[in-house]
Amino acid sequence: MYGRPVPTIGDASSAAERAQTPDAWALTDDIESLARVVGARRDIRRFRPDPVPEEALEAVLLAGHRGPSVGHSQPWRFIVVTAAETRDAAAAMADRARLRQASGMAEESARGLLDLRLEGIREAPLGVVVACDRRTPAAGILGRATFPDADLWSCAAAIENMWLTARAHGLGLGWVTLFEPEELANLLGLPTGVETLGWLCLGWPDERPPEPGLERAGWSRRLPLDQVVMRERWVEVDAPESHLRAPDQADVVAARDRADDLLAVPGSLGVLDGVLDRIEALPVADGGGTLVVAAADHAVTAYGVSAFDASVTADVARATREGTSMGAVAARAAGLDVELIDAGIGSRRGDLVATDALDEETYAALRDLGHERGRALAASGLVAVGEVGIGNTTVAAAVAAALLDRPADDVVGRGSSADAAMVERKREVVERALARVGPRPEGAFGIHETLRRLGGGEIAVLAGVVLGVAEARGVVVLDGLATSVAALAAVRLEPAVAAHLVAGQRSREVGHALVLRELGLEPLLDLRIRAGEGVGAALAAGLVSDGRELRRGVARTRPV
Repeated sequence: MYGRPVPTIGDASSAAERAQTPDAWALTDDIESLARVVGARRDIRRFRPDPVPEEALEAVLLAGHRGPSVGHSQPWRFIVVTAAETRDAAAAMADRARLRQASGMAEESARGLLDLRLEGIREAPLGVVVACDRRTPAAGILGRATFPDADLWSCAAAIENMWLTARAHGLGLGWVTLFEPEELANLLGLPTGVETLGWLCLGWPDERPPEPGLERAGWSRRLPLDQVVMRERWVEVDAPESHLRAPDQADVVAARDRADDLLAVPGSLGVLDGVLDRIEALPVADGGGTLVVAAADHAVTAYGVSAFDASVTADVARATREGTSMGAVAARAAGLDVELIDAGIGSRRGDLVATDALDEETYAALRDLGHERGRALAASGLVAVGEVGIGNTTVAAAVAAALLDRPADDVVGRGSSADAAMVERKREVVERALARVGPRPEGAFGIHETLRRLGGGEIAVLAGVVLGVAEARGVVVLDGLATSVAALAAVRLEPAVAAHLVAGQRSREVGHALVLRELGLEPLLDLRIRAGEGVGAALAAGLVSDGRELRRGVARTRPV
């Protein structure tokens, strides 16, 4: 055994230490004090004129500055106001806003609002305005691209820190938001792009309320905790029925703990480390695994969307059976068996533009076949998936556009050897197919209808394979766009499937990156592969197998 490498900066604890005493981070001596301060926080309205010591003010401001901020953006700015003329102007603004708001309320509520005291703006020796500097674009801050108002939430969290710290020091704090934001911003000279969160009155309290002021005034009562806590989801909406489950939390953490014991820097293998952690949380067999290749012809080739004759599908499928196709050779090099599933070779079926890709009976049979094979093959180890089908990048683009609710321009790529005119024809075909199908129904039925009406035989099979492998708690290694849209459909049907997926590669197809992003997957390889046939999935599966072997062979450390 080797000694564990202990970093000289940052977190020096090990997974073994954290597992042994998961509560060791608790500040046990401070829990009761914290609960007492939280419970005693009040919105103070009456203040003494005595000055606030500078050290107390600094403690309150420092607490705000230590607040949590999304993306560590620290968007808060604290404007401390002492000038009487500024406080008078602010108080007048608040009075006007209070009267305006009361005029639009029912009489009893209006009387209650008018009874509220706002003299704290004038009485308190200090005013603190927390302003949010929003001038950095949301896309440039981690966490704000999806929740653009997270900077305002961060400032609100800073105010809570200030409030609790003021209470612990015996100071009173009142939060006044009865302002027209633009008026207050002009009073303080805030530049465009900086927003105020209202006015904080800070000083020694001239009241010591045992309960919140609005409760005491009969404005409202605090709801019981059990009326505001829900479990798993909003109680008024039924949870969707699910037949699959992701790995148990204990298994996920245990896999990460085992990796922490290696004589290696955590995360040293980059994206591969994350993939290995996910695989180790599942009961994946140590066998070589299988490359499943689904093959089908497509009537859409009649629209001139492919640079190759449709007969190539049968040729590549035959070579796959014989073990001489690129996918089969790559699979053999990775230690994978190969299974070819005929999902419609020689049968063109619907052309997408005028007719559905598959009828209901054929779609159900192919999907169920894939599901059955997926469940069976999961016991062999990793299941890599690939496809063969001239014209299927057009089909896959149509499915991607429907599932992602994107226009054809966003998802149509060149495929293999297409020129600009051919890409334009593909785009037109996808647009016409989407227009024919129209908005899809909601729920699982809508997903199946999308695959049936816009997808091909191989996509139906692959969606079933992905569902079957996940149901058997195995791992699927994806290849290009067609395999990934099949996986996306499976995830839409059963969200837990996502935990069983590995993005083997990112192909040259423009829609592929969008689909992987929707799946939340980072590709292991980015080689601009156009081959199809499961080549990228086989190469990635070999990399995953090497990574698993590496983890088994690397020296382990002993707890420090």
